[in-house]
Amino acid sequence: MKHDNKPSTTESLSKALIHQHGLSDEEYQAILAHLGREPNLTELGVFSVMWSEHCSYKSSRIHLKRFPTEGPRVVQGPGENAGAVDIGDGLAAVFKMESHNHPSFIEPFQGAATGVGGILRDIFTMGARPIALLDSLRFGELDHAKNRHLLQGVVSGISFYGNCIGVPTVGGEITFNDIYSKNPLVNVFCLGIVEKDRLLKGLAQGEGNLVLYIGAKTGRDGIHGATMASDSFDDASEKKRPNVQVGDPFLEKLLLEACLEFLEQDLLIGIQDMGAAGLTSSSCEMAARSGTGIELDVALVPRRESGMTPYEILLSESQERMLLVAKPGKQDAVLAICHKWGIDAAVVGKVTNDGLLRIKDGTQTVAEIPAKALAEEGPRYDRPAAPPSYQDSLQSLNLDMLPDVKNPDEVLIALLGSPTIASKAWVFRQYDYMVGTNTVVCPGSDAAVVRLKGTQKSLAITTDGNSRYCLLNPHMGGSLAVAEAARNLVCSGAEPIGVTDCLNFGNPERPDIMWQFVMAVEGIADACRALNIPVVSGNVSFYNETNGLSIYPTPILGMVGLIDAPEHITTQWFKQAGDHILLLGQTNEDLGGSEYLKVIHAREQGIIPWLDLEVEQRLHRCLLELIRQGWIQSAHDCSEGGLLVTLAECCITSPLAPLGAQITIPPHRIRLDGVLFGESPSRAVISVKPEHLDAVREAIVQAGVPLTDLGRVTSSSFDVTIQQAAPVSPICFSLPGSHLADIWKHSLAKQLDGDE
Repeated sequence: MKHDNKPSTTESLSKALIHQHGLSDEEYQAILAHLGREPNLTELGVFSVMWSEHCSYKSSRIHLKRFPTEGPRVVQGPGENAGAVDIGDGLAAVFKMESHNHPSFIEPFQGAATGVGGILRDIFTMGARPIALLDSLRFGELDHAKNRHLLQGVVSGISFYGNCIGVPTVGGEITFNDIYSKNPLVNVFCLGIVEKDRLLKGLAQGEGNLVLYIGAKTGRDGIHGATMASDSFDDASEKKRPNVQVGDPFLEKLLLEACLEFLEQDLLIGIQDMGAAGLTSSSCEMAARSGTGIELDVALVPRRESGMTPYEILLSESQERMLLVAKPGKQDAVLAICHKWGIDAAVVGKVTNDGLLRIKDGTQTVAEIPAKALAEEGPRYDRPAAPPSYQDSLQSLNLDMLPDVKNPDEVLIALLGSPTIASKAWVFRQYDYMVGTNTVVCPGSDAAVVRLKGTQKSLAITTDGNSRYCLLNPHMGGSLAVAEAARNLVCSGAEPIGVTDCLNFGNPERPDIMWQFVMAVEGIADACRALNIPVVSGNVSFYNETNGLSIYPTPILGMVGLIDAPEHITTQWFKQAGDHILLLGQTNEDLGGSEYLKVIHAREQGIIPWLDLEVEQRLHRCLLELIRQGWIQSAHDCSEGGLLVTLAECCITSPLAPLGAQITIPPHRIRLDGVLFGESPSRAVISVKPEHLDAVREAIVQAGVPLTDLGRVTSSSFDVTIQQAAPVSPICFSLPGSHLADIWKHSLAKQLDGDE
């Protein structure tokens, strides 16, 4: 019998129904212990989404504690909607990265679009105005029509949402590998700016304070979306389209402006995005953080469909919705602002002091659960972790069995045409990356740069991650991802100040996948600690596998760096003929896991490069000092494709006409392909005006960074002389810069059968 103060428990919950909700027998017993009784169906649904992997982080939380999360600049670390770091002038940079992988495979346009909408809400929920988006994407090879369809749909979805709401997508990265054919990855990063002392949080404080629902009306879309994101796929997964939400960026723009107006008028105690698990997660998380309770009446929730049950209302993941707690007496002002912006809003509950999430449907109580049991006291698993039996064979590669390079010019052309290395202009030209007029460095350099209006400062932002490295050595691969992201920022003139992560892995119930995850987390943590870059937010995406085939371990890092003065902003392309070209760093025979081995030899094996974090630090300090002295014309991280690809990119990636170079590679003691295409870390190519050359050389030597003079910038052709140990004659080749630029610029579009 239903009555006012206790939920009905008359439903008989079968074991099949419990398992259908993704709960194990042990988890169901824990629910009984928390409640002291059997749950009803609504309560079972609430537990199922909050205890899903996607919401509870039950397989990852104990390992994420390894990350360094504190530092002198940290304003808000993990645990809120997004992280925040102090950037001076009374401002904080707020940023986070999220995944929308499963929805984007099922429905690429809406999956990607709503991923953008969700990460934007995470930022403006903190009171910050979003100023930049980046993406990090993974797809299968483009010779399959399905992969082309997924790429085109995802890019269209990102473009649609970002362009409509008026937040520029200023950069990102894409990698292609057949392992992602059934599980593409769509990770989206957002950066916003807020006054440091006006940061909003997801709190529900003050007994009796009113809880308001604002935004889109609730529908049946996205029900059990969090549960879907916590499950592996099979051949029938594409039938799960009802679990994918539909976004409305025009409504979100109104919601954004209304939320920032709440901040301006100081009307709120707390605010939370209704993301995964919708009304359920936003309410119980706000209460749990505050040590309070919340009572909601679902009969008051604005709906766009008739006959919705409390179960459906609580679990719906309809987009563009927020839950907030108004300051005493301020609810009418909140409602007035919503009315002004044409946004649905309603008072749907109140803050209580009993620690419970109490759900009513009019006068009937339909659910009553301790908020902390849902948000903080879910299952925590230290799952078995062990390297796979094939790990040694992955790392074993006898390079002597592979022929050394004979025609480096042909290899260079093949690498520049590889879709992973080739220009992504086909993608970013669909984005309005200049809206807002903050973008200083557009897509195409080592990092994007956005100005902070009203100050002399800028922020550099990048996303990075090498899944092949993490497959071969997940610990070192994690560290290398941090180092490359930081190096990209430094090459742009920025000091790295904070990082967010998006950790994409397979099924954590498999010991080999869990081992990959634990090792990658430790590698990221070690590098962040050594480079003094705190992790302030992040996301874990497990169960990225289909029919038992997992993706490669793919930790993606979104990193932010601070540039103090506009004259320190640096780009990767050469600026003028006559400048000297220098290589900073040591080149070793680092071919394991390289793009060269994959493209030329169809191998994804070997020992990946070893990262010496002290050497990496010295390079960063040296580069920043040279940039701040005004001695560097350009700087470009040497990574995928190796030295020859890096030099070619310096010539052809300028938004103006391509330049050339006259390069001399000195004699070497390692394989020639290792010299030209190996991916040794802690290296950068810089260009320097002749009048600064002596000062630059002296500073580099004093910094203890290896230095190699490579040649000069020229006006047209890419001329390379590779010196050999006597008596072997040098290898020489010359390629028109325009030819290299044409291959690099048009390769991706041609593979998509589109026009450049």
